[in-house]
Amino acid sequence: MRIVLLGAPGSGKGTQGEKLAARLGIPKISTGDALRAAVTAGTELGLQAKASMNAGKLVANEIVIGIVEERLEQADAKPGFILDGFPRNTEQAQVLDAMLRRHQQPGIDKAVHLQVDDEEIIRRLHLRAIKEGRHDDKEDVIRHRIEVYNAETHPLLDYYKAQHKLVTVRGVGTLEEIFERILTVLA
Repeated sequence: MRIVLLGAPGSGKGTQGEKLAARLGIPKISTGDALRAAVTAGTELGLQAKASMNAGKLVANEIVIGIVEERLEQADAKPGFILDGFPRNTEQAQVLDAMLRRHQQPGIDKAVHLQVDDEEIIRRLHLRAIKEGRHDDKEDVIRHRIEVYNAETHPLLDYYKAQHKLVTVRGVGTLEEIFERILTVLA
């Protein structure tokens, strides 16, 4: 199965993606984790991404696309994968579709949208910032990331809806309740 997880920062994509990956036996590919690792390692891509991430801006398409394509070429992603943080706009979704065709892989099966209201996202990200010491989760940066998501990423819902691949899940409740909702829409 090839799944795209959609939702604003802090909507639970990472947590639910890990649970799905374990249940389905396919890798979760998180561009956010890959970018943070590149920043920590001080790679060229990481340095380019760092300034954008610290300002709450999205990292350039070319950097993100390169990271995803390298990852999708690995053997464990051939039977399926869960994408978390990519695509983030319709241009990237079109590039992803072409990339999968080029690598002779089937297209995306489902786009799972975790729907969470903005104030709950801000609350969650504040807690995560405290717990993990993440410097990119200050309130003004969080609000900006939500605005960017709504402007650039939200149109993906229409893109996948037009392809009859979009399923929306309420992303509030216990981790298990949300996970069960996701499993139900994927069945």
